[in-house]
Amino acid sequence: MYAKPDLLFDRDAEWGELAEFATSADQGAALGLVYGRRRQGKTTLLELLALELGGFMFGAAQQSEAQNLADLGAAYAAYRGLRQPVVFTSYREALDELLRLGDERPTTVIIDEFPYLVAATPALPSYLQQALSPLGHARQRTRTRLILCGSALTTMSQLLGGGAPLRGRARLELVVRPFGFREAAEFWGVAHDPELAFRLHALTGGTPAYKDMCGGSGPRWRADLGRWVQRRLLNPASAMFREGGLLLREEPSISDPTSYTSVLAAISAGNSRRSEIAAALGRPSGAIAHLLSGLQDIGLIEHLDDALRGKRSVFRIAEPVVRLHQLITSRHEPELVAGRAERVWERSAATIDSKIYGPHFEDLSRLWCLNHADEDTLGGAPGSVRPTEIACAEHRDRHELDLVVTTDPGPASTITAIGEAKARSGPVGVAQLRRLEHLRGLLPSARIGQPPKLLLFSRSGFSPDLLSEAARRPDTELIDLDRVYRGSLRPAGRFTPENPRSSSWSSALARIEPALSAWELRGTRRSCG
Repeated sequence: MYAKPDLLFDRDAEWGELAEFATSADQGAALGLVYGRRRQGKTTLLELLALELGGFMFGAAQQSEAQNLADLGAAYAAYRGLRQPVVFTSYREALDELLRLGDERPTTVIIDEFPYLVAATPALPSYLQQALSPLGHARQRTRTRLILCGSALTTMSQLLGGGAPLRGRARLELVVRPFGFREAAEFWGVAHDPELAFRLHALTGGTPAYKDMCGGSGPRWRADLGRWVQRRLLNPASAMFREGGLLLREEPSISDPTSYTSVLAAISAGNSRRSEIAAALGRPSGAIAHLLSGLQDIGLIEHLDDALRGKRSVFRIAEPVVRLHQLITSRHEPELVAGRAERVWERSAATIDSKIYGPHFEDLSRLWCLNHADEDTLGGAPGSVRPTEIACAEHRDRHELDLVVTTDPGPASTITAIGEAKARSGPVGVAQLRRLEHLRGLLPSARIGQPPKLLLFSRSGFSPDLLSEAARRPDTELIDLDRVYRGSLRPAGRFTPENPRSSSWSSALARIEPALSAWELRGTRRSCG
């Protein structure tokens, strides 16, 4: 196994899968697919793989079949050390020659931006199917490891679907996703401050290329965030200014960007259920199914089934820069173009808190349960973490519950924990624990078994009374941002009545956070380093 290059941040799992696939000594050519949204670092990952293994890599372009064949011939000749370009007359000939590169040893052959080739030559997957025939030369006599890469998610995912020519031919299907929130904090250099890491992730997400598009660095201190956002995200001269709108238009499967943009705007504004989205668009609920499906296919939204009623889904924005674009950039574009980013940022404080930070904190709380929390914290291994609504006869209403942790997503699942995520500026108090207790009592009795644990997530810490009570209760877990970003279990020596403020340094700052936020938005407070 080849060691991951130092130039590659994170991506340990992706590198391991690719290296194992590329260096396999098994006889016969093998096919692998690598895809994901643009700017996730796929090309860099594959370029490093080709360099490490001495493989061949070709990047297709949006041009005609003849032009791409000519470029492919030139790249092939350069790789072979030939003095003259090779002239391929067809893709059948080109594929045959590329697959013969592995006649003597395992050889990696990478075709980047493969959807560009398919757009100009729709029959190309069929040609590849023929070239990889079980009794053909490639499968019988070579050890070529052919990797097709692309950012057109619909095109790439359909290569192996249903009755597609390459169905059953691939040995590897690797989706390169954005960094997780903890990895993004390390990547941006803000892991020292979980609150800053959270805010930055809520605005930019985990796409690696955005760091370079933002000048190569992020804000170092929390007080710098406002000025940094104005300079890097809300500045018309910045590469990030229109990114949230371009992500949709870059996908070739989207034929009507206006309708899809309207759906993104509705969800960003807080309309999470299908009926709410349809109402915001002024359309019947059944008329938006294809729009929701299309946005899910390209990774811009996700749907979460209701934890108790599986078919009652909610939809969420999966890419933070899309949400920022819909709520702030596109809505205030004339002012931003006129150079009034500071005023827009300051006036948008309430929107940012309620429509960006609030939903994002709920998302991170669910991700923490799935990917970082210990089983003891959740009362068992999590199979799914989803929101729900619970009917309450006492209050004659339906109560929203941010997260329900179940052992598996099937009908026989057991609820092991329920929780609330509060992104407000003040500490969470005992009243929220009482609310959770009330909701636990409303859960379907057939699913309860052992009473679920109670999870309270807070950006701004917890009141002394709540800390004191939670310390005495094994069924209650308090999770602040420090624990979200750095921990899994209940930390030893914390959340104790004798030392209530030890929950985290962010809890100690909870009382002055509103003032800090106001200074930050006005851009008047400077960091002393």
